[in-house]
Amino acid sequence: MVYLDYSATTPVNEEVLESFTKSALNYPGNPNSLHKLGIEANNLINEATEQIASLLNINSKEIIYTSGSSEANNTAIKGICLKYSNRGKHIVTTNLEHSSIYGPIDYLVEKGFEVSFVELDENGLVTIDNLKKVMRDDTILVTIGAVNSEVGIKQNIDEIGAFIKDYPKCFFHVDMTQAVGKIDVNFENVDLASLSAHKIFGVKGIGILYKKEKIELVPLIHGGKSTTIYRSGTPALPLIVSMAKALRLALDDLDNKYNKIKELNTYLREKISVFDKVRINSNENAIPNVLNISVLGVKPETMQHALEKYEIYISTQTACSSGSSISKAVYAVTNDKDRAASSVRISLAYLTTKEELDYFLDKFKICYEELTGLGR
Repeated sequence: MVYLDYSATTPVNEEVLESFTKSALNYPGNPNSLHKLGIEANNLINEATEQIASLLNINSKEIIYTSGSSEANNTAIKGICLKYSNRGKHIVTTNLEHSSIYGPIDYLVEKGFEVSFVELDENGLVTIDNLKKVMRDDTILVTIGAVNSEVGIKQNIDEIGAFIKDYPKCFFHVDMTQAVGKIDVNFENVDLASLSAHKIFGVKGIGILYKKEKIELVPLIHGGKSTTIYRSGTPALPLIVSMAKALRLALDDLDNKYNKIKELNTYLREKISVFDKVRINSNENAIPNVLNISVLGVKPETMQHALEKYEIYISTQTACSSGSSISKAVYAVTNDKDRAASSVRISLAYLTTKEELDYFLDKFKICYEELTGLGR
């Protein structure tokens, strides 16, 4: 098996799974309980939270545990807009966001909010000049992903965040799901940020919403305090402990992991660009973990299933997409409907080997020739 879909989800690291299992077996108490077992469980959560805060260089009080980035994105967008609607009802975003950004925005538009999409430059980047054009006095929220999940474009979050500070009524939310554990991240100019464990070899079902301490939200889930008043429910101790381990392991030796992935990406680009009908959609602003390509005239699902016969696994669009016939992200970057209608995503990790890529390239050639008719 050759797994090249790490941006969709990652296999669980054995050390992470061990942390989950040990905490689940050894700490049976409800962390909200006041008896000894509850206190022990709560203390362990506090230790894990402090570790996460230290790794991300944030305050432990700024961490809200969620079921993943989709919940974190919903909590941030709905929570801010419903809490501060007296300041304005205008939201700014881009055409490169995850469906869990567009979903809550669409919901809020039905409630009377307005949304503007900032124009991207020729490289798929948000520029300050283009952002200025859509900002208004009643803009309450700007939500922009740090790294796009389909084409891998990395935005200049620090610069954007510094600019938004000139709008004191506006909050800046960043979906960092595809950035944390892959590149260096900085929360200094960010008001809210989302991340998820299953993108960094953690257990599925746990994520984090970072929220600056003085910001208030309307919660998605009401019912009393848990680890925070902004997300009620029994704290998921094993998941929280395992996320701390996953994050520590992901950030360990990050530069060397990045350089290895970059070498693999460069090799793959060179080898796959020789095919006449292949177009590479991930430009120089994309992180090396993602290589999005189009095979002109071939439907993404057709290529995906052809490779699957050889136990090679890639993605069409993003795993949580709405099933549109074209990739919104690829179209936003290339302005080419043919490429957007035939794009597939190959995503790498530090576990990927050159041997796996050679196997992929060998089988890709077979599928390419069969599906395009060039092998006849």
